[in-house]
Amino acid sequence: MTAAPPIRMLIADDHTLMRQGLREICEGLGGCQVVGEARSGLEAVALCRTTRPDVTLMDMSMPEMDGAAAIRRIMQERPTSRIIALTMYRDESYLLAAVRGGARAYLLKTVDAADLIDAIKAVHRGEYLVDPIIAARVLGELHLPQPTGASRPAPLADKEVEVLRLLAKGYDNNDIADELHLSVHTVSNRLRTIFEKLHVTNRTQAALYALRQGWASLDDAS
Repeated sequence: MTAAPPIRMLIADDHTLMRQGLREICEGLGGCQVVGEARSGLEAVALCRTTRPDVTLMDMSMPEMDGAAAIRRIMQERPTSRIIALTMYRDESYLLAAVRGGARAYLLKTVDAADLIDAIKAVHRGEYLVDPIIAARVLGELHLPQPTGASRPAPLADKEVEVLRLLAKGYDNNDIADELHLSVHTVSNRLRTIFEKLHVTNRTQAALYALRQGWASLDDAS
């Protein structure tokens, strides 16, 4: 029986030691072939364009272009790309940004080597994965009881719903401003008002409210 060809990998991370460690794991334990290494989101986009990897490991915090923006750009240019967000961020807002952009998996950098290889193979097969710690938090937020009485959210204006819908798609304030032709200051003020009306304290809670209302869907992609 002919052996399956190695999974062609692109590694995007601004830390040299992290890239070296990931290369050793991928090529040593996983039998993968690393076809490129990127030190920034912008470089990751360019390398995905030229090397066309099977799977990309994408850090979420990088210079020039962050991971969420890089994921969106790569998926716009090549919708069949398979990307794993690999990060230290446990904040669900980063998960939403990655998933909205088109990432198939969201893993913390605390994942052990064997589990990372399993995740790479699963994503290569077309599966979706979320770190169980993050998944538990999101599910917990989604299943919180609806507020009643004085804590019930106030109605949002149409313009506020537009902002909230884009936030739930993983857009940052600059992206929202560009999309709606507003200033970043105006977007910040509208988000502050939205948070007050919804009785929430962060972007994740606001995004989850949009999901519950049907204003956004986990199938949406930027």
